[in-house]
Amino acid sequence: MTTEPVPTPDDLAAALEALRARVPLVHSLTNVVSANFVTNVLLAAGAVNAHIDNVHEAAGFARIAGGVLVNLGTPDDGTAAAFTAAAGAARESGTPWVLDPVGVGALPWRSGLAVDLLRYRPTGIRGNASEIIALAGLGGDTRGVDSGDTPEAAVPAAAALLAHADVVSASGAVDHLVGRAADGTVVGVRIRGGSDMLPRVTSTGCSLGALAAAYLAIAPTPLVGLVAAHAHVAVAAEIADETATGPGSFAVAYLDALYSVDATTLAERARIEPLDVPAVDRR
Repeated sequence: MTTEPVPTPDDLAAALEALRARVPLVHSLTNVVSANFVTNVLLAAGAVNAHIDNVHEAAGFARIAGGVLVNLGTPDDGTAAAFTAAAGAARESGTPWVLDPVGVGALPWRSGLAVDLLRYRPTGIRGNASEIIALAGLGGDTRGVDSGDTPEAAVPAAAALLAHADVVSASGAVDHLVGRAADGTVVGVRIRGGSDMLPRVTSTGCSLGALAAAYLAIAPTPLVGLVAAHAHVAVAAEIADETATGPGSFAVAYLDALYSVDATTLAERARIEPLDVPAVDRR
């Protein structure tokens, strides 16, 4: 398959400027471990968060939010019903929404829930490599919320999931994304950067899903939005790593860096490359 041009540094800069100018409201249905950190990441980056995960309000709020995150970290019967209500309302109203399939593949009940949510066609899917492989039905080595697979190995699964979403990412030491350009052409993107400290601070992956929802609310295409979210995180983590001495200082420095990264810095420091995507049946 011919690789199409990836989003440019100017695209990323424009997306960050739009994020800061429009301050999108994210409706996050996320897990109890990550709610506080997710909110702080969104505030630092330039968006705002509302954590509403009850079934009585989830659908109504999904219709008025800029973007929605559905994170399967700590589901129960009540939040599962709220996930379904929010995803359905987002789909009906055209609100972009992100599915973060935490733990899928390792736990059967939530795996079934994730598959059911695909009916509402998430705008983006963001997970670790094993979660993406498992969600696509290709197996995978998922250990709780950890990944035993590499993001590169998840590229065929991510491409297969384009049958259910507009853009899919597998995060890790090097993030791999698959989506569609404005003309519908399948595009692969590799994003380097970040820090080895990211996996040592809880909820950095969950907050990336929320930031993706924020960027999808303002980006011209889902591909640009998800690439911009990943690039913002990668650059901020690199900056934080320059001064951090451990996980605690990294968490603080990371929030500061998310805040201080501007459009010029993002364009100059983001390391994005084209990625060959295997042809798969996406019917």
